Amino acid sequence: MSLKVTIETEYKNALKSKDKIKISTYRLILSSIKDLDITNRSGPNKKETDDEDIKKLLKKMMKQRTESIDIYKKNNRSDLLEIEQNEFNILSSFLPKQLNDEDTKKICEETISKLGASSIKDMGKVMGELKKKHADEIDFSKAGALLKQLLNK
Repeated sequence: MSLKVTIETEYKNALKSKDKIKISTYRLILSSIKDLDITNRSGPNKKETDDEDIKKLLKKMMKQRTESIDIYKKNNRSDLLEIEQNEFNILSSFLPKQLNDEDTKKICEETISKLGASSIKDMGKVMGELKKKHADEIDFSKAGALLKQLLNK
């Protein structure tokens, strides 16, 4: 079952259970997917929207929520913080589980040693390899900081 169909099913379930937070979040996701469909159909590179496109969209939406959560924490806006946190949790439920910091560090170290990377100049090569093999599992903002730390030794 495609990711879009799964989200639509969850949306219908949320409508039946009258869960306002889930309903609004699913509407937001489905609206964004529809925009993505329109963008993919128009323009020079016409293509169907696939699960990878939807995953990228969800990651982008999660990043926006993360930034909002940080701002709301700094400004003590617990009312808005709770809404953003709920949306973040719903969005993340459709993506593969992200690796924790310890596992991410282990994979980064293995990739560095496998490629023989020795300085910060090799960071692009290491990031490329990580994206090829672990695109859905790693938070690349954390991985980037970790790689800088590991390659600067």
